[in-house]
Amino acid sequence: MHKLWIVLIFIAPQALGNALPMVTVTEQAGATQYSLTLQLLALMTLLSVLPAMLLGLTSFVRIIIVLSLLRQALGTMQTPPNTVLLGIALFLTFFVMGPVFTDVYNNAILPFLNEEIAIEAAIAAAEIPIRGFMLNQTRQEDIAMFVEIANMEAISSPEAVPFQILAPAFITSELKSAFIIAFMIYIPFVVIDLIVASVLMSMGMMMLSPMMISMPFKLMLFVLVDGWSLIMGSLAASFAMP
Repeated sequence: MHKLWIVLIFIAPQALGNALPMVTVTEQAGATQYSLTLQLLALMTLLSVLPAMLLGLTSFVRIIIVLSLLRQALGTMQTPPNTVLLGIALFLTFFVMGPVFTDVYNNAILPFLNEEIAIEAAIAAAEIPIRGFMLNQTRQEDIAMFVEIANMEAISSPEAVPFQILAPAFITSELKSAFIIAFMIYIPFVVIDLIVASVLMSMGMMMLSPMMISMPFKLMLFVLVDGWSLIMGSLAASFAMP
């Protein structure tokens, strides 16, 4: 069952292409038959589970959390808006996962479409790079925690980690990494807030919001250090494969 998602992503839409009659409409002059392909059914099924797979099994979780906390650290409320942050996170995810998807296409999808390998071999080939990416980003202590919760025996090698253990361990590790990166980003902005608040207190301006005064300084600091390039580059580099 743990390989079903691989079939839905890469194999099923290509393998199931035969048309089956699904709906029949009878008219007075005769019968009109409408057919719906199995490929379309597989695509509809894929669309229903694709968001969960994109959120949980790729680099999307870490990226969107860091970007959201960056916006809070800047104090810009809804700027950039959620749609912009989602778009940035989505395209950066495609960039990070590009080598993995390319490997899956070259070693699994393309040979299967050329009828060089069977669907079982294609599924196994597609699983290797995706599991490799997840294992490289997952902490051993997180895997050990879920193994202990599941009352499983000790795992001899990374390749033997079951998918039902690897998936939650991967998500847990991604959340940890995202909050560690966000903490490092938050520090300089918190320092600016503290300095501005201290200056306002010393001037007796206790009724004036420090956030209103500190936000322009935080934006200026972020622009001067080329913050977007640093954030994007650091996020992409944090997924470097060993």
